Amino acid sequence: MNRYPTVLTIAGSDSGGGAGIQADLKTIAALGAFGTSAITALTAQNTQGVRAIHPVPPAFLQEQLEAVFEDITIDAVKIGMVNTVEVAQIIAQVLDRFRPRFVVFDPVMVSTSGSKLIQDETVSVLWSELFPRVNLITPNLDEGEILIGGEIRTAEAMKAAALEMTERGCKAVLLKGGHLLGPTIYDVLAQREQEALILESDYIDSRNVHGTGCTLSSAIATFVAKGNSLAESIIFAKEYIAGAIRCGADVVTGHGPGPLNHSFSPLSMQVLS
Repeated sequence: MNRYPTVLTIAGSDSGGGAGIQADLKTIAALGAFGTSAITALTAQNTQGVRAIHPVPPAFLQEQLEAVFEDITIDAVKIGMVNTVEVAQIIAQVLDRFRPRFVVFDPVMVSTSGSKLIQDETVSVLWSELFPRVNLITPNLDEGEILIGGEIRTAEAMKAAALEMTERGCKAVLLKGGHLLGPTIYDVLAQREQEALILESDYIDSRNVHGTGCTLSSAIATFVAKGNSLAESIIFAKEYIAGAIRCGADVVTGHGPGPLNHSFSPLSMQVLS
């Protein structure tokens, strides 16, 4: 019998629909895979900011994860908002038990509106419990600075920071440079025992970039689930993000920075099934 390529997203819920679980499931569906989910936290937010965060009890998160893994074959996992030590530990235990073949972790720490989404003591646990267990992490510059404890403001500094993260235990790092101002966006891909690559793309003028990180990591997971290599999946995911930003640039959703257009007909993109 046929089976859908299947992705599990482990992340927070965004009541505004632009990021988190909502963005992940939209992305996975738009790219032709089947999305499953486990919610780590509920947020009350809209395009103008985060009003409140309600963590899901760790035991219930574990129930969600086990319910999915015990019944459905998971081809790739995306991890997003992990805001407490207990949540990080539960996810690590479940990854050890079920051993999915590919895991990408977008270490969400600060929202687009500037709200802090992680407890301070959780950062060290990410290094010890989660980073060694995943295939790729995708921090943005703000998150990268938190992780290495230093400033990252140039492409060369990004390269050095990404390499430092691999030396500290990450298998692969895609450090995203969208927060640097200029006509060209620089992302850095670093993998253990390999030379770091600087990936360039054109800057797209749009205020509607809420949920970009969630969307990118979900797209990478989806392309891997469909049979692409890590490098191919990153390239295809970046193409998808560019199209989603362009097609959502002139759309008004709420009174603040809006989301991408997740459903801009990306299925014509080159993907492997």
